Amino acid sequence: MIEFNTHPDRYRHWTLSVEGGVARLALAVDNEHPFKDGYELKLNSYDLGVDIELSDVVTRLRFEHPEVKALVVTSQLDRVFCAGANIGMLSASTHPFKVNFCKFTNETRLALEDLSHNGGIRTLAAVNGPCAGGGYELAIACDEIHLVDDNSSAVSLPEVPLLGVLPGTGGLTRLVDKRKIRRDLADVFSTLAEGVRGKRAKKWHLVDEVWSRTKFGEKVQARAEEIASSGEDRSDRQGIEWKPVERQIGEDDGKVTYSYKYVDLLVEPAERKATLTVKTPDGAQPQTPGDLQAAGCEAWFLRAFKELDDALCQLRFEHEDIGLVLLQTRGSLDAVLDAEKALVGMLDSSWLARETVSYVARVCRRLDLTAKSFFALLDRESAFGGVLLELALGGDRIYGIDDPDHPVHLAIGPLADGHLPMSNGLTRLQSRFLADPEHAAKLQKEQPRLDTTEADEQGLLTFLVEDIDWDDDLRIACEERVSLSPDALTGMEASLRFGGGETCDSKIFGRLSAWQNWIFTRPNATGEQGALVCYGKPETATFDWRRT
Repeated sequence: MIEFNTHPDRYRHWTLSVEGGVARLALAVDNEHPFKDGYELKLNSYDLGVDIELSDVVTRLRFEHPEVKALVVTSQLDRVFCAGANIGMLSASTHPFKVNFCKFTNETRLALEDLSHNGGIRTLAAVNGPCAGGGYELAIACDEIHLVDDNSSAVSLPEVPLLGVLPGTGGLTRLVDKRKIRRDLADVFSTLAEGVRGKRAKKWHLVDEVWSRTKFGEKVQARAEEIASSGEDRSDRQGIEWKPVERQIGEDDGKVTYSYKYVDLLVEPAERKATLTVKTPDGAQPQTPGDLQAAGCEAWFLRAFKELDDALCQLRFEHEDIGLVLLQTRGSLDAVLDAEKALVGMLDSSWLARETVSYVARVCRRLDLTAKSFFALLDRESAFGGVLLELALGGDRIYGIDDPDHPVHLAIGPLADGHLPMSNGLTRLQSRFLADPEHAAKLQKEQPRLDTTEADEQGLLTFLVEDIDWDDDLRIACEERVSLSPDALTGMEASLRFGGGETCDSKIFGRLSAWQNWIFTRPNATGEQGALVCYGKPETATFDWRRT
C-alpha cells in the first residue's frame, strides 16, 4: 500500500527550514531510495515519493508555520536544480500509474500556487542549475523564478523533442496562460531540448530575474526578506500540529476496507465498485477561534477531510480497476450544518478557519478530478448537508429515495456561496445550473433545507426513486455504469464536470485527462521503438509520421 502520510523527520528528499517569515525548501533527492526499485534518481529527478513529501511540506507550512510569508524553493545539489520526473520510472510504470502520477504531481503544483493565492505565502524558485521538464514545471508553479547565470544553467521543457510526450503537469498551459509568453516563443522553447539560458530566458519571460553565481544567493535571500517584511504581521500566529491520518485496513473475501474515524471505504474488486462513506461530527465542534486552535487537527473539518483525501489517493493508486464509487453520508444533518455555520462565522477573525476552508476546498477538488464515476446516494440514513452536499454535487449523479413515511432531507450550507470553488472557478451550484445562474444564486443565498421531493423539483437530484424500486434501480444503474469503457468514461466525465468558461487549472486537467491518456499509449511514445522507451539507449526512436 502507498503511504501518503509523512513527516519532516522522515523526509528523504527535501529539507525544510524556517527562520522568521522566510521558509527555505531545498531538494536533494536520495538516489538510494526511489519509490520503487529499478531506476536511479539522478540529477534531482523525482518520482512519487519525492512528490508525496512536497505535498506534505506545502500543506504543513500553512498549518504549522502560519508566520511564514515567503518560501524559497531551491536545490541543495551544486549546479543542479531538478531534471524533472525520472524517465526510468515513467518508462517502467503502467499507463494508469503514469497518468495518476502526473495528476498527483499537478495537484501538488496547484497546492503550491494556492499557497500564494489563498495562504498569503509568496514563492520563489531559486534555480541554481539546469532545470528541465518537471523541474521547470515546479519553478513556474512559483510566483517568481530567479535563475543563476553561469553559461550552463538553463530552463527547458524537453518532453516533445526527447520523449515524444507532453509536459505532464501543465507546463504548456502555464507558459501561455500564467506567464503569458508569446505563442511563437513558447513554440520554440518547447522544441529546444537544450532549453534557454540567462538573458534570453529573462527576455522571453521564462524567468523573472537572472543573477551571476557570486550574487545569486544574496539576491534571492534579499528578495525573500523583502517579501516577508511587507504586508500583515503574522508573528502572533500560533501553528497547530499537522497530524498523520490514522486508519485500519482489512481484507475479507476479496473485499478491502479502509476504516478511519469519519470515513469508511469499502472496495469490491469483483464488481469494480467502491462505497465511500463520510460521517458527520459526533461531538461538539469549535465555536470560537480559541476552540478551533485548541482542537487543531481533531476538529471534524480537518480530520474528516484529511481522511477523505487519503481515501481518494488510495482509490486512485491502489485500485485502478474500480470504476464506480457510491458516495454515502451518515449521521446528523444538523451536526454538519452547525459545524459549518460556526466555521464560516470565524473566517474574518481566524487565520486557522481560513486555512481550514482552503484545505477543504482542495480536497473537494481532488474528488472532482478523480477519474472514477461518483454516484451520490440520498438514502434513509443520509446526511447530505452543507459541505457534504458539495461532495454530491461534485459527482456525476445524485439518486434520492422517495419515501413518504420517512422523508429524507438535504441542505445547502454557507460554504456553497463561493468558499469551495471548483477548478473552473465556479461554485458547484453555478456549474450545475449554467443555464439558470439566478437559480444557483437563489439557492446559495437562501441555503434551503429540502426533502428529496423538493430537492428534485429544485433540480438538485438526477433521479427521485420510489422506495420500493430503490434497490433494483441502483443495482441496474451500477451494473450499466461499470460495463462501459473506462477510457470513454474518463474523457466524458472530465468534459462534463467542468462546464462554463475555462481557467488555467481546468485546461490543465482537461488536457491531462484526454491528451496524455492518448499520447502516453501511442507507439511513437511507448511502443518498442518509442521515444520514451528509447531514451538513454543507443538506438533512436522510430516514429509513425502520420498526423492524426
